[in-house]
Amino acid sequence: MMSLFKLLSVLPLGVLHGLGWLLGWGAFAASGSYRRRFLDNARQAGLGARAWLPAVGESGKMLAELPRLWLGRPVRILWDGEAYADQALRQDRGVVFLTPHLGCFEIASQAYVQRFGHLGKTMTVLYRPPRQAWLRALVERARQRPGVQTAPTTLAGVKQMIKALKKGEWVGLLPDQVPPQGMGVMAPFFGRDAYTMTLSVRLVQQTGANVLLAWGERLSWGRGYRVHVRPLAVSLPADLPEAVALVNQAMQALIEECPQQYLWGYARYKQPRESL
Repeated sequence: MMSLFKLLSVLPLGVLHGLGWLLGWGAFAASGSYRRRFLDNARQAGLGARAWLPAVGESGKMLAELPRLWLGRPVRILWDGEAYADQALRQDRGVVFLTPHLGCFEIASQAYVQRFGHLGKTMTVLYRPPRQAWLRALVERARQRPGVQTAPTTLAGVKQMIKALKKGEWVGLLPDQVPPQGMGVMAPFFGRDAYTMTLSVRLVQQTGANVLLAWGERLSWGRGYRVHVRPLAVSLPADLPEAVALVNQAMQALIEECPQQYLWGYARYKQPRESL
């Protein structure tokens, strides 16, 4: 499988996205459970077909682009809101970088290193280690690059992120990812309660870090990506459930910018698993 990833990594991004479009529609047609979840989530958000139809192919592009992003040559990255990132870097505080399952969320850390890596502030990215040994080795190799560290979804990983923030560094995570039981609270997401992680809020509350919202727009015809950065419009209150609800609102607002690239097939409303 590693050989296949290496082979795919040399292909032009446009070719990979074309293959991914076919992959996305193939999965949508072949899996009834995936298709129902996709449509249920899109309808919960009040979307019409014009908004969710492109997301079918985009979900496949998300998988097909990984060999290039992990093992291939650097891709073209544009910025929208770069000044917000630059301003945050000038402050002597850590930054919690939040992005939903929107567009290419793999590109955020690469964009940070490409643009700001020379400043010497590492970004630590939260990730859940895959169960398959070959994939776990591949992910660790791909994400452990200069300027980027990975933190597993364990207590040790949480401590690693807190330490990084207290040093004035950046951490990145997906707050719309369903956490294990006991590590979240129920909060509205597109009008329906979803079990939502508290980690992003706790990191801010414990370290006084800044918060930036971001998502990586996948440009058409393999032209690269545009990273959109926004400040969090409100201060997070001390009340944990209220603060988590505000983070969900912020993620929802990002998704509404481009619902055509959200991962509607993600089981956002599933029951949390029992443990890490």
